[in-house]
Amino acid sequence: MPLTNTQYDRIFRQYEEKQRQNRLETECRRDYVYAHLPRYRELEAETASLSVEQGKKLLFGDDAALSRLHESLASLKEQKKQLLLDAGLPADYLEPLFSCLDCRDTGYIEREKCHCLKQAEISLLYEQSGIQDMLKHNNFSQLSYEYYEGESLALFRHAVETCHSFIKNFISDYRNLFFYGTVGTGKSFLSGCVAKELMDQGYSVIYFGAAGLFDLLSSVSFNPKNRDERQNTYSDLYRCDLLIIDDLGTELTNQFTASQLFSLLNERHLGKKSTLISTNLSLAELRDRYSDRIFSRITSNFEVCRLAGEDIRMYRLRK
Repeated sequence: MPLTNTQYDRIFRQYEEKQRQNRLETECRRDYVYAHLPRYRELEAETASLSVEQGKKLLFGDDAALSRLHESLASLKEQKKQLLLDAGLPADYLEPLFSCLDCRDTGYIEREKCHCLKQAEISLLYEQSGIQDMLKHNNFSQLSYEYYEGESLALFRHAVETCHSFIKNFISDYRNLFFYGTVGTGKSFLSGCVAKELMDQGYSVIYFGAAGLFDLLSSVSFNPKNRDERQNTYSDLYRCDLLIIDDLGTELTNQFTASQLFSLLNERHLGKKSTLISTNLSLAELRDRYSDRIFSRITSNFEVCRLAGEDIRMYRLRK
């Protein structure tokens, strides 16, 4: 799951390309202003000469030079701003452009990874795993109620409303979701809908089938040479904005997987990081298969949504 140096090189080449494109756009804007607003260029020249002039006075002991410089520069700045506004351009039209204002397209904020870099890392992983193709079909634009009726329709509507509320309040309200029910009733579909909506908003989302997740954790946990990889893997799983575990119960359940699942749920709960789990297990089967503390953690800290009805895939095959 952690990226290789080659993959990081790919990401930072993309950052370099963003920087290049933004510099070109800024230069084009400046050329346009110089061509159509010659007075703007004159004001910039005045700014440069004024700074040099007042700087010399300051060196020769004129203590008031600095305050005069600040006042003059503020006046020139206001004149340039007004020129742009009078021409129908934004006041910040010639300010440096950045695709991410938080890190200014560097990928880091005070040595910490910016959210845009984290999302680039996750997006690259999604691209390799094929989840992006899945989300073309598992998204709200593909939502349909035609496969449900009666109680199953009411349950599905409730689950959809819960997903929308979860997404809308994601940044301000720490919540977890748990979908359970029979095969083919829309649990994975809704999980994908939530994943896509939050990814589109720039949140870091990690989506794993349960079997793949615990295979990964097993591979990094039992290899003593994988210390850095293990640390990075757990860091990503603990700290991403949303972790989705699909089809819980399809993995080989043993003491290792149970302890790993509890650690994931516990660490993410302590860090107020949301988790979404889907399973074909009933609540009784969930309690029997996993420890009481896992069952308690899920039933007490997750919003539980049951889905029911006919297997949609079988329904489509008959059509």
